[in-house]
Amino acid sequence: MTPDLIYALVLGLVLAVLIGVTLARMTSVRTRDDFLVAGRKLPWAVLVFTLLSSWIGAGSLFAGAENGYEHGFVALWQPAGGWVGLILIAAIAGRARRFAQFTVPDLLEVRYNASARVMATIAIVISYTVITSYQFKGGGDVLHLIFPQLDRAVGMYIIAVFVILFTAAAGMASVAYLDLVIGALVTLIVVISVPLLLREGGWPQVRAALPASHFTVLGDVGLRRALGYMLPTTLLLVGNQGMYQKFFSARSEKDARYAVFGWIAGTVLLETLLMMLAIIGSARFPTDKPREIIALVARRGLPTWIGAILLGGIFAKVISTANNYLFSPATNLIHDVYGRFINRHATEKQTLIVSRVLVVALGIFALLQATQFESILNASLYAYTVYGAAVTPVVLAVFFWKRTTTAGAVVSILLGTVITVAWNLAQEHGWKNQVDAVYPALIGSVASLVIVSLLTPHPPEKTWKPFFESGELR
Repeated sequence: MTPDLIYALVLGLVLAVLIGVTLARMTSVRTRDDFLVAGRKLPWAVLVFTLLSSWIGAGSLFAGAENGYEHGFVALWQPAGGWVGLILIAAIAGRARRFAQFTVPDLLEVRYNASARVMATIAIVISYTVITSYQFKGGGDVLHLIFPQLDRAVGMYIIAVFVILFTAAAGMASVAYLDLVIGALVTLIVVISVPLLLREGGWPQVRAALPASHFTVLGDVGLRRALGYMLPTTLLLVGNQGMYQKFFSARSEKDARYAVFGWIAGTVLLETLLMMLAIIGSARFPTDKPREIIALVARRGLPTWIGAILLGGIFAKVISTANNYLFSPATNLIHDVYGRFINRHATEKQTLIVSRVLVVALGIFALLQATQFESILNASLYAYTVYGAAVTPVVLAVFFWKRTTTAGAVVSILLGTVITVAWNLAQEHGWKNQVDAVYPALIGSVASLVIVSLLTPHPPEKTWKPFFESGELR
């Protein structure tokens, strides 16, 4: 059996599994709760892998790999931001599940008002469709490497069609159980791949082939740039709507808490090993497409069957992450806009139909964005910053600061969004300032949250009390 046939066979099997799981879960979707939060029945083991799979997608497999190829282990500052965020998440996962709503803007309206809900929805749609767009681009790269005769752009369109159809079919039920299969497969195959890749020459050969800066804490980028990698990732994870949505889908508060601990272990292990694959690959397989280095390692550096399974897993992870980040803003629009302001009395059937139409519309919007950029790393940092500066500070304030006022939250969301978008547009159009947008956006967002809150009257106790347990977090 030729290598090309093996790659095609593995990819076909992966697709068959994805389609099978989606069809199986689609039959159970009958209500809004089934579509949006899987009927709130997910056990902790399923939650671990759906959290892991939704977090580790093209951002790690392509943006992180691109960074690792160019700068070495300093690129770990980017995923390490997520590890820091997980420490905070462990403190609020159970309480988020107790709240048991559908979206992050649900939290914000209960704690603040409807304006906060709408503005957060806008920020989420902007950032999450960008994240979805580079999943499409990364998936097109994988298909090109498996089938070299297939143009990357054509591959991108193929991936987009699959993602849109899978997501529209079964909602959260499809997303969560696809993630269970994909997360387990990728974790296993990456653990196997690193020692296999080092069997010739070992680590000394890798060190000899790369600059010494690739193996230092700050590399060749310095502390400011390293923190520029870290902060957007921390902010995205802590306020990540997809994560809260999965907590809302948990079977119980205990399941939500247990899932976080499994997620911490899996994330640290998998992201570190993926970075090692990228760095080993940079020493052995120079390329003018550094974002593709992990896929290139699978194709050229591993035994055929192992490489094929790794590529199939990468393909599946891209599908999985795109599902999650496409599904999430669709949930916002159906729940936070359509159901809240347009049709308050929509039937379950109407809600499901509109949900699926919105998935398709947002998928097309994300695909259009994918045609407008080349660097997945830059796109990921932009998307993380939009969400992290606009939404995360006010979400954390829900759980950690009783003094936050509605006016403070609204101004914070507005400034976080506007500063990020304006800063990046200015840099794209020739502004020479090299400061990452996360710094001015985060400073503006947090400062306005604190200052405006302190200058306005105390919020009534009934708005913050549901989010605090007796004896905790004063």
